[in-house]
Amino acid sequence: MPGFTEIRDFLTDPQMLLTLLSGILVFATIVTIAGPSLGGGGMDKRIKAVQNRREELRRKSREQLKVKVKAKEGGRGTIRDEEAKGIMRRVVDALNLQKAFEDPALQLKLQQAGLRGNRPTVTFYFFRLAAPIILLLGGLFYLFFINDFGLPTITRYCYAFALGMLGYYAPNVYLSNAATKRQQSVMGAFPDALDLLLICVESGMSVEAAFHKVSTEIGSQSIELAEELSLTTAELAYLQDRRVAYENLAKRTNHPGVKAVCTSLIQAESYGTPLGQALRVMAKENRDMRMAAAEKKAASLPAQLTVPMIIFFLPVLFVVILGPAIIRVNAM
Repeated sequence: MPGFTEIRDFLTDPQMLLTLLSGILVFATIVTIAGPSLGGGGMDKRIKAVQNRREELRRKSREQLKVKVKAKEGGRGTIRDEEAKGIMRRVVDALNLQKAFEDPALQLKLQQAGLRGNRPTVTFYFFRLAAPIILLLGGLFYLFFINDFGLPTITRYCYAFALGMLGYYAPNVYLSNAATKRQQSVMGAFPDALDLLLICVESGMSVEAAFHKVSTEIGSQSIELAEELSLTTAELAYLQDRRVAYENLAKRTNHPGVKAVCTSLIQAESYGTPLGQALRVMAKENRDMRMAAAEKKAASLPAQLTVPMIIFFLPVLFVVILGPAIIRVNAM
């Protein structure tokens, strides 16, 4: 059985680390290329999540009705939120992490990242506590028992503490990246969804039926947008104020184009203004916004390619140009 020294030498071997890094990069490349073809079940998962949200809205609507009935009868009613008690839930409740890491905007951030329900909240608070501890202890173990890289003791402590701080901010960074990626997916297909919504509304369909029809058709282009529209359809059916459903859609997407469309829908609901004309104007504006974003990205591409060209292309170019001359000089 290998001892600690052999394990340490194996883990710190540069050739082994290079092989491991190469394997990770190859695996990431394969997953990136084959990911779209292997993600066929994503739509089913999203629709299932929306159905769960629909059932939750239905349950809350019924429970609120029961509370009102009991209040009229002189009784008391409560809405209970029963959740499965897992290890993360027990840790969060035992240490009262929701109060320690209280963030009023956390639920909105989770919704913008596509995470709903009580379980993602508990998971976030748990990793907000566990990630710094795991990275701190892992860094201390590696720097003091496996490979110190010839660093002084205080420097190793600083590096381990920096890893712990990185773990503290990692959950927020993950949420921000997930929300940004989701917003990009939504806005890529939102102008086309507005065109479909305009066609449905002008054909005589109600707003709920139009949202439902568009959510089923736009799923092949953007699963995230299909999920948001399906959730809006459920909220329009079960919330007492339709204005709240449109405002929730604007908050979850957090994009000026969607907010403008939701404002138009609210005004159409309140004042009875023609919805078709407003949707036609909003569809054109969102198409212009999508084109402007694409032009901005294309304009920034040359500046972003400067460093990769200097690092990867110029050395190869120098080798190709100077290689034959160096070989001829050596031969002479």
